[in-house]
Amino acid sequence: MRGRKPKPTAIKELEGNPGKRALNKKEPKPESAIPTCPNHLKGVASQEWRRVTRELYALGVLTRVDRAALAAYCTAYKDYVQAENKLKKEGAVIISDKGGLYQNPWMAIKKRSMDQMVKFAAEFGMTPSSRSRVKVDIPSEEEELEKMLFGKNVKVKT
Repeated sequence: MRGRKPKPTAIKELEGNPGKRALNKKEPKPESAIPTCPNHLKGVASQEWRRVTRELYALGVLTRVDRAALAAYCTAYKDYVQAENKLKKEGAVIISDKGGLYQNPWMAIKKRSMDQMVKFAAEFGMTPSSRSRVKVDIPSEEEELEKMLFGKNVKVKT
């Protein structure tokens, strides 16, 4: 079956259900949590992991089951940074032994990594266009205190 990928119900709710279609009440809803960083992520990739997991968790869009997709995003980010650094040293155009000019292979790696990063980032609402469709309620200081004292699902009525 072709067509658009279905949006998760949580995203539809955050957007205000613009299509006004019935929402899937039986969709799995994993608990919001920061997954552990995979051991294979090192250096720039693990730094990016720490950076984005804090942000995504604060927005309530990150769960433990997102670990592999987020690891793939961080790996693409690492590849992008590596390609960018190589291009700074070598340049975008390489001169062959015979004097011919050709594109540095790191350009293709950079482009492919950027494409992968944008696709994964959109899945997590990390691009301006994907974020513009999501509405997030920012809790007040009082709600934050209630969450710390009574747990995250308890709402104290005043």
